[in-house]
Amino acid sequence: MDQDEHDPSSRPSTTRTAPDRHYTERHWKTIILIAALGIHGVRCSTVVDGAINGDVFEAFVEQVLVPDLRPGDVVIMDNLSSHRRPRVRELIEQASARLVFLPAYSPDLNPIELIFAKAKQLLRSMACRSREALWNAMQSVLDRVTPSDAANCFKHCGYTLQMD
Repeated sequence: MDQDEHDPSSRPSTTRTAPDRHYTERHWKTIILIAALGIHGVRCSTVVDGAINGDVFEAFVEQVLVPDLRPGDVVIMDNLSSHRRPRVRELIEQASARLVFLPAYSPDLNPIELIFAKAKQLLRSMACRSREALWNAMQSVLDRVTPSDAANCFKHCGYTLQMD
């Protein structure tokens, strides 16, 4: 299982109005999607307003990820400092799962990055213009990730899968 977080929100943009050349900025608030990808699709996820920190990530692991883990699962994470907290490892190992960290700067080995790219493209095409609309759209986008999509993402990143 691959686990990661991603910011699907748009970047701030600047618009110019004529004739007084008045500039206004639209400030987008950060919305973070934290998700775990298994070989059958997105296993669990949550959305967080604002930036992620160690406490938020640890709460995700304890309240969302761990209840979904099965003995023998392998959780693959990138090297974010919030992922490397001792309590995160402890929670995962208490669920009889194994935690493996990817090498630093290796998004090409992270299957969920491919899912996030697909999700981001779909969310942009939906043109959600409010926080509520974006939150509601995220689940429908994640539900579109098929078992075939998930397996192909793992294979693309070089993983050998044991399908049961």
